[in-house]
Amino acid sequence: MRIDLLTREYPPNVYGGAGVHVAELTRALRDLPDLTVSVRAFDDPVEEPGTTGYPTPQNLQDANAALKTLGVDVAMASDVVADGADLVHSHTWYANMGGYLASLLGGMPHVISAHSLEPMRPWKAEQLGGGYRVSSWAEKTAYEAAAGVIAVSGGMRKDILASYPAIDPERVHVVHNGIDSQLWQRDTSEEARAVVRDLGVDPDQPSVVFVGRITRQKGLPYLLRALAELPREVQIVLLAGAPDTEEIKAEVIGLTDALREGRSGTVVWVEEMLPRAKVIAVLSHATVFLCPSVYEPLGIVNLEAMACGAAVVATATGGIPEVVVDGETGWLVPIEQVTDGTGTPIDPDKFVADLAATINDAVSDPERAARMGAAGRTRAVEHFSWTSIAERTVEVYRHVLEA
Repeated sequence: MRIDLLTREYPPNVYGGAGVHVAELTRALRDLPDLTVSVRAFDDPVEEPGTTGYPTPQNLQDANAALKTLGVDVAMASDVVADGADLVHSHTWYANMGGYLASLLGGMPHVISAHSLEPMRPWKAEQLGGGYRVSSWAEKTAYEAAAGVIAVSGGMRKDILASYPAIDPERVHVVHNGIDSQLWQRDTSEEARAVVRDLGVDPDQPSVVFVGRITRQKGLPYLLRALAELPREVQIVLLAGAPDTEEIKAEVIGLTDALREGRSGTVVWVEEMLPRAKVIAVLSHATVFLCPSVYEPLGIVNLEAMACGAAVVATATGGIPEVVVDGETGWLVPIEQVTDGTGTPIDPDKFVADLAATINDAVSDPERAARMGAAGRTRAVEHFSWTSIAERTVEVYRHVLEA
């Protein structure tokens, strides 16, 4: 069986959970017998056999970002058909239209992995303007025509069927995200402690850690407001970069500056994307990891934190409750459904208050947090291995090929 994977992100160009997913899934699929996996990625991916990069077409260099994306999709689709894939598997709206076009041209089935949904992210209109209407059209068209859709959580499956009711529920399969628990594991060595110190964090003092992009989806402005209620002795570590817009960047800068005014020397903000070893070092010395997302299909970053033995405080949204077990591996903070079209909780003040109260509870007992972190590591290892996820993905491939 020859599978062509289409993706915007692929190492070294990985910006979020979808890119991590594709990289790990590719590695696991390539370890399986009787399967040939070709990767087609935007820009300049790592040089490896079976992987091809696609830059923006020259005549679209100055076009709207959404049109640049579609230009790459056309080039991808042409090569998928020319090289004779048995099935095309696309990831995120950026590559979905490439899979859809290849399926139309070549007659092979198209499978989509759903990492997020445009209707669930209305704040992207702030970022993309008219491009958001283009991305929404591309996603809807591809989803409704796909032979199979893989949701990364049960919560994500519900969102897919609610957003696109024309899709036959029988075509939507749940295959969770995973974690490489050998790559992601607790590191409290002297080298790791030195890394943490170099970042300005005391490894022997309590800390709370956020890792993520600066985007409305990740809820960082709400978190910064909630952290104002944290005891002064608790260190705040923000590994946060790649802002979606200048507006949210300015908002985060303002909130962080205000937070620092009342907390002399206890707020560390690292804007550049750190290598995995340094992120592991930070997570391994965290009292609690924080995931305040207002929308999260699964939240692979929670798995990474759990694999490093960190207890998690996260919002009870999307697929997060399928990863973080409330009272066992961390704490879940309730959040109202986003129904007002603004991409914000219906009661932001209540969400911030609930978030602050939960974080304060979490850091009040470090020994309890450590026990939850150990339980999180066990859960990550036992339930989210990439080998089992790759095997389940191949089952979906065979199902749509036999249909």
